[in-house]
Amino acid sequence: MLSYSSVFKDESKLDINYVPPRLPHRKAQLELLSQFFRFAIENPGRMTQRVLIVGKIGTGKTVLSQHFGSRMTKEARQRKVNLHYVHVNCRECKGSSFMILQRAILRFYPNFPKRGYSAEELLQALMQILDEKNVYVILVLDELEALIRSEGSDPIYSLTRIQEERSKTAQRLSLIGILRRIQDLNMLDPSTRSTLQRNIIHLKEYSKPQLHDILDDRLTWAFKENAVPSRTLDLISEAAALEGGDARYAIELLWRAGKYADTERSKEVLPEHARKAASSVYPVVRKDTIAELSLHEKLFLLGIARRFKLTDAAHISIGEAEEAYAIICEEYGEEKRKHTQLWKYAKQLSALDIIKTQPSSLGYRGKTTLISLPRISASELERELSSVASRRLNSAN
Repeated sequence: MLSYSSVFKDESKLDINYVPPRLPHRKAQLELLSQFFRFAIENPGRMTQRVLIVGKIGTGKTVLSQHFGSRMTKEARQRKVNLHYVHVNCRECKGSSFMILQRAILRFYPNFPKRGYSAEELLQALMQILDEKNVYVILVLDELEALIRSEGSDPIYSLTRIQEERSKTAQRLSLIGILRRIQDLNMLDPSTRSTLQRNIIHLKEYSKPQLHDILDDRLTWAFKENAVPSRTLDLISEAAALEGGDARYAIELLWRAGKYADTERSKEVLPEHARKAASSVYPVVRKDTIAELSLHEKLFLLGIARRFKLTDAAHISIGEAEEAYAIICEEYGEEKRKHTQLWKYAKQLSALDIIKTQPSSLGYRGKTTLISLPRISASELERELSSVASRRLNSAN
């Protein structure tokens, strides 16, 4: 029996909770965040800070904050400053200020009573603990919108204004709020909102090249050398770009694609493994969508699916798609349509998000249109189309 070795070197480096040593395309935001909190290690106790990190899912909000926290606390230790980074997910705490403050306190007093206090009393207890232990804290409220929706302005107002009641003591509690939409702050009263909107870091969606860089960085730690070819990263980056530049989705696709490669005992993670991964995460191509296509749209798409089954490429040219379509027409006894009509089919299928089309770049002779299947397995698509086309033709005869 032949021995088999996984494509992975350390798949934990693709875990959602892993904080990588580098953050491609977030250096500027990381530096800005560090500048906002420079005082915390240079002049601890002199002031506090409040910062918002805003961006859609997969733009790196949480990992940016965690990377910053790791770097900041490391530098604080070197300077002998007792600074702690405390990250709490508000949604995991069910939007409860009581649970949020309780988790913060348990970081310093693991045996602190879990009952018998109000949220306001817990906040006062937290500040007392920080004084007793001479600790400075950057408290991160991830998915802040959960707390806002659940309890409104009061808990945030208390957190932002607690130091004003302690003006003659060391300033110990700074805040970072993480949320997806800045519009969620509109649920707060004007006074509370004004305390949060001074320093905002907006994270834009990642582009396809940026997603490729992020994946390329991760695979260095997660996969064995040469296990993931560039064309596979191209396809995964393309799929994630279609999902709004979601890096989290891209990393999950890369991990799942590796799992499909291992299942098939492949030494490489191929584009088809990535397509299978995309299909398993989001079944984006529904059967009723395929059923509503015209016969020759189905045959053209079937030719594309079969062509991808025969190649490890991430893209094929429209000329290759036409050749595959011609073979399908001959197989089914149908007269093939002309180039202009096939071009229209390609545009329609792209509009339906079944395929993706793009102009060719360097490496192709002349200008042509490239076709990819970033969201569905070629083998699954071929199976479905073969079945649908056969039924259609049989019913016509």
